[in-house]
Amino acid sequence: MLLALVAVGGLTLWATRSADERGRDGNEAVVGGDLHSLVVDPADPDTLYVGGHQAVSLSRDGGRTWERIRSLDDADAMGWAFIEGAVLVGGHPGLSVSEDGGRTFERRNDGLPSSDIHSLGGSGDRLYAASPAVGLLRSVDRGRTWEVVTTEVGRSFMGPILVDPGDPEHLVASDMGAGVVESLDGGLTWRALGRVEMTMWVSWDPADPRHLVASGSGGAAESVDGGATWTRLDVPAGALLVAMSPGDPRTLFAAAHSGSVAEVWVSHDGGVIWERP
Repeated sequence: MLLALVAVGGLTLWATRSADERGRDGNEAVVGGDLHSLVVDPADPDTLYVGGHQAVSLSRDGGRTWERIRSLDDADAMGWAFIEGAVLVGGHPGLSVSEDGGRTFERRNDGLPSSDIHSLGGSGDRLYAASPAVGLLRSVDRGRTWEVVTTEVGRSFMGPILVDPGDPEHLVASDMGAGVVESLDGGLTWRALGRVEMTMWVSWDPADPRHLVASGSGGAAESVDGGATWTRLDVPAGALLVAMSPGDPRTLFAAAHSGSVAEVWVSHDGGVIWERP
């Protein structure tokens, strides 16, 4: 078990400026009053999203400049899925879907047993979602219809559900109670792989799903053996979420919440040296 405490500082730095003002200058990633997600587009490692309950911001240059996605205001972006031709975001209002490369989103909740979606992932035409009201959900037709896989697991999931591109039955997710968890049977049963306290985010190398990075309020950790052992990652002070670039496992992004914005760092050497983009 790994427990690492992080210090959160500088929370008053941006207090004198509104979220709308910061969203106009193109240099800050507006998320609102909390930070729920940090995700790298698997098709373009320079495209990043950061999100919170009130707002989501997008960067197309590796985090150097940002724009606010107004169609995701109040979407409470927590889980993200990238499938061919679509980007999906889950939150308290349900699913928001983009078919224009993440520029604009629209709400699509038809067929969902619950519109409270805290965790999301997909591969091919298959999607998985987790809801605190229902448990784990699955769609095999890109979200047109959904079924409940289990009501026993998924209620405390948050963030991504990683779906192995070579085996859509192999899943890894972040459970805020149990830590990093894994399923080998499409979500029917799960086992714990280890934990960072209050795990909020997990990412992996799609070419090597045994290489994992987990993060949350207890810090961040890396495993290269499928979760059998974990090594603490040193991250910038206050960093809550860490995401591995899908195309380059040595490239990591970290984000901390500061006022109404996310501060983002990048490391190109696996977390040894961090810098602002």
